[in-house]
Amino acid sequence: MGKYILTFLVFGLILTGNLKSQKSYEIKVNVKPFKDTILVLGHHFGSSIYPDDTARVDKNGNGVFKKNKVLPGGLYIVYLPNRTYFDVIIDKNQQFSIENDTTDLFKNARFKNSPDNDEFYKYQMFLAGNRDKMKQFGEIKKNSKTQKTKDSINAEIRKIDESVKEYVKQLSARAPESFVAKFVKSTQEIDVPDAPKDAKGNIIDSLFQYRYYKENYFANLDLSDPRLIRTPAAIYEQKVKTYIDRVIPQIPDSINKEIDMLISKARTSDDLFRYMLVTLYNHYGQSQIMGFDAVHVHIIEKYYIPEAHWADTTSISKLKDYVKRTKPLLLEKKAPDAKLIKIDKEHFMAASKDEALKKNVYVGSEITIHTLKAEFLVLIFWDPDCGHCKKSLPELYEVYNKLKDYQVEFLSTCVVFGEEGKVKWINTINEKGYYNWINAWNPYSYQYKEDYDISSTPQIYILDKDKKIIAKKVGSEQIEEIVKTLSKRKNVK
Repeated sequence: MGKYILTFLVFGLILTGNLKSQKSYEIKVNVKPFKDTILVLGHHFGSSIYPDDTARVDKNGNGVFKKNKVLPGGLYIVYLPNRTYFDVIIDKNQQFSIENDTTDLFKNARFKNSPDNDEFYKYQMFLAGNRDKMKQFGEIKKNSKTQKTKDSINAEIRKIDESVKEYVKQLSARAPESFVAKFVKSTQEIDVPDAPKDAKGNIIDSLFQYRYYKENYFANLDLSDPRLIRTPAAIYEQKVKTYIDRVIPQIPDSINKEIDMLISKARTSDDLFRYMLVTLYNHYGQSQIMGFDAVHVHIIEKYYIPEAHWADTTSISKLKDYVKRTKPLLLEKKAPDAKLIKIDKEHFMAASKDEALKKNVYVGSEITIHTLKAEFLVLIFWDPDCGHCKKSLPELYEVYNKLKDYQVEFLSTCVVFGEEGKVKWINTINEKGYYNWINAWNPYSYQYKEDYDISSTPQIYILDKDKKIIAKKVGSEQIEEIVKTLSKRKNVK
């Protein structure tokens, strides 16, 4: 049985319809035993609940939520003074009455002039009954000792599952555009057929079931219905996130195509478009997966900057700056070139006993990143005062020594400046013995810091022989793994 069928009994659903025929809402309410107090009407929106209105109930317990406006269709709640609440559907019909009793807010809920809520609670009662049956069968199966008994129980469970599917089918047939039907259908997982087989029983197409699942993943969820976002997040939002995280190939270009599809489906209303865009923007903005900044940049550049009318000019300006800094450093981009000053190990050794030499910033030879020859070039940007750098550099130098046979070069760039910075750099190299990789800095220009977006240290990039970025923001173990894996593919060793 679909996992949402029995777990979402406490939440509810929204029914269909538009609001063109009404210009106001009036919802009368009486909930025992409350009198002379305030009730709150709110709505679900993703993982949060937002207040919409309040109603003062009189000495007889009667109150009314009323305003000269219409409410967007969705799942609302009536929040009570004892900090409990019950669900109510508000959609096409916004003129109805509610009676309830805190002894059992689920079973005692009664509505007048609200077929949507009648259908909603009828469905919930149906699910509750099946949940009880499932629990009973689960206990029997747990204590059963024979396979015959277990098989019999499994058959009964399948019957329950089929009854739920039949309920959904009949509901959809009665009112295919109602929100009850759409919501109930959205809780159902799709049935994936068996893969085709040849005459000998061998599977012909090993990817058949995956392709079918991907192509039909949203068959039971109407992505274009804005009412679905006014339900708990586990239906609409979780479905979307599961799709982009676990169903589609985890390759930025592939993800970007699916992002375009999802956003196009959400253009049926401004609220839905904003919800989808912000959800995807936040999801990929928080991602720690290497390369997914390309997806974040795609969302910002194609949609957020030109269409996020709710964002102020300062925020948009920051996003433009982010794209400008990030886009040149995406995976597969050719890394920016940079002029640096290389310092040979002889200078470090000599400067260890010569304070004047240690402070001299006018030494070294100019190099550029693009002229360095190697199958793989590891760029390390670090600072002697950086705590993370103090921990990472010994590990990185150890990896450097391990990879000597893999045609790898390490360019260790110290981001300090001035005499004081050079003294710290010299002391660190001499103390730790980091003599053999390329040690460089640039006391005359800090353009490389902007080009490589060095806002914190350490920053690490791995470039291929053509100076394309193949990895970034990785640790020492990842560097070794990446280089060895790619070297094996290229048979470089």
